[in-house]
Amino acid sequence: QVQLRESGGGLAQAGGSLKLSCVASGLTFSNYAMGWFRHAPGKEREFVAAISWSTGGSTYYADSVKGRFTISRDNAKNTVDLQMNSLKPEDTAVYYCAARRYSANDLRSDSVYNYWGQGTQVTVSS
Repeated sequence: QVQLRESGGGLAQAGGSLKLSCVASGLTFSNYAMGWFRHAPGKEREFVAAISWSTGGSTYYADSVKGRFTISRDNAKNTVDLQMNSLKPEDTAVYYCAARRYSANDLRSDSVYNYWGQGTQVTVSS
């Protein structure tokens, strides 16, 4: 079975940092592009960041997190990370890891992903 498991969420102060990790099992990890999405109460799920399959040579970011968040992958560990710096209260949400086999037309779209994790809560206080 395919399983994605996020970790690293919690409470942070505005301006602080958190690092989220997602470990995948049951799939050939390097063959999947990986994405991070977030969902805050009362809002639609939104794209945060994505990284291409294989070596992860291409990365994509939502404008709202560009310059603050960094996505990376470690195929040897079957993990994708999201380093979040300069956190803002509006970053508060449940963050989800997602996997898409090989390429997709638009990794910013949640509809292209095959598998999803359970989510991890990130709360940023002002």
